[in-house]
Amino acid sequence: MDTLTLSRIQFGLTAAFHYLYPPLSIGLSLMLVFMEGVYLKTRKPLYEHLTRFWVRIFGLIFALGVASGITMEFQFGTNWATYSRFVGDVFGSALAAEGVFAFFLESGFLAILLFGWNRVKPRTHFIATLLVALGAHFSAVWIVVANSWQQTPGGYHLVTGGTGTRAEITDFWKLVFNPSALDRLFHVYLGAWVAGAFFMLSVSAWYLLKKRHEEFARTSMRIALTVAAAASLLQLVSGHSSGRGVGVNQPPKLAAYEGHYADGTPADLYLFGWVDEKAEKVTMGVALPGMLSYLSKGSTSAPMKGLSAFPPNERPPVNAVFQSYHLMVAVGMSLILIAWGGMLFWWRKSLWTKRWYLWILVFSVLGPQIANQAGWFSAELGRQPWVVYNLLKTSDGFSPGVSPGQVMISLALFTAMYLLLFILFLFLLNEKIQHGPVDDLAEAEGRHRA
Repeated sequence: MDTLTLSRIQFGLTAAFHYLYPPLSIGLSLMLVFMEGVYLKTRKPLYEHLTRFWVRIFGLIFALGVASGITMEFQFGTNWATYSRFVGDVFGSALAAEGVFAFFLESGFLAILLFGWNRVKPRTHFIATLLVALGAHFSAVWIVVANSWQQTPGGYHLVTGGTGTRAEITDFWKLVFNPSALDRLFHVYLGAWVAGAFFMLSVSAWYLLKKRHEEFARTSMRIALTVAAAASLLQLVSGHSSGRGVGVNQPPKLAAYEGHYADGTPADLYLFGWVDEKAEKVTMGVALPGMLSYLSKGSTSAPMKGLSAFPPNERPPVNAVFQSYHLMVAVGMSLILIAWGGMLFWWRKSLWTKRWYLWILVFSVLGPQIANQAGWFSAELGRQPWVVYNLLKTSDGFSPGVSPGQVMISLALFTAMYLLLFILFLFLLNEKIQHGPVDDLAEAEGRHRA
């Protein structure tokens, strides 16, 4: 393989591995604020008990997120030098804002969150929890802004100098509020909240199946199920809004989502299928006629931009985009059914007796991860062949001085390192879950009796 292909594989690997952790930390941070807030209001030891246990899990996830994210930034300079030069002025501002307004805030109060239980007042600890959660959410803002600028650039002009052409910011707020930023940010937040909620549901269901820490597990499950039900349903609204934006700003991507080739004709919405890119059609598929047109423009007969309107060398890899997008949708719909099924069982007071449903919850932790990964793959592959849409092609963005052998060696090292990190994460996570929250509850109740 050539340097470009290997560099894309390497960045895809590191980005996908890193994105296992930020959604969990963002989602868990939201529920930590809720749990500790209820504790401050009610002074019930159970809610302090809940917060203490999930804070330890949050700390582990945060550590892996930081460790896995650092290597991504190095690759901008090593494997993507031309791209880094082109977007440096834009990304420098966004990533600097992330460091100042998000990462420092989150990491600065993390020590109080993790180790300040018996050293600061309860309200001070709650403020630290709130600020860590805000930092986690602010971090997503600037990363999504930077990525969204690649999809829908705004607030810039092009400058040509001795080192080539680069983008230079002319309006910072147009950069921040580029056409796709808000839709994508809300979509990312909802995906993170769903991931955190189903993670908590999985652990809670496991405890209930094993008849351990049952009061703890039931309370955790009520909180997580409420968040999962609300966020998974709102994801439909967010996805619809985001999809309409894609149709306006990146029509080849939307056409690839549904394998729509014919230009100026109504577009179908596929439940599943396989795109034959040579024949330029979807085979073995089941479609809802005209539904993509209806969702995009309000009419089943509305004409849509098709892939045939674009040269073959400016089309994304259609079948890969089609499959990853439909995988995201299918998993997302399944999560809605699982969450709202749980709400129904809760309302009927039979949630704790449905062992088959609890087993579904145990494995449902994989669902949001699959959906989040598939969503990012469809978004990033759908932008191809552009690394910055309509401004810089991916084939022009890599480092020409790097050899395939060098990238191959670093790819092998990254793969081995990330595999070891993931094994370590699973081992430590299992240790914390198996140990359980017993000591926390005893300590909390003893302090309150004192």
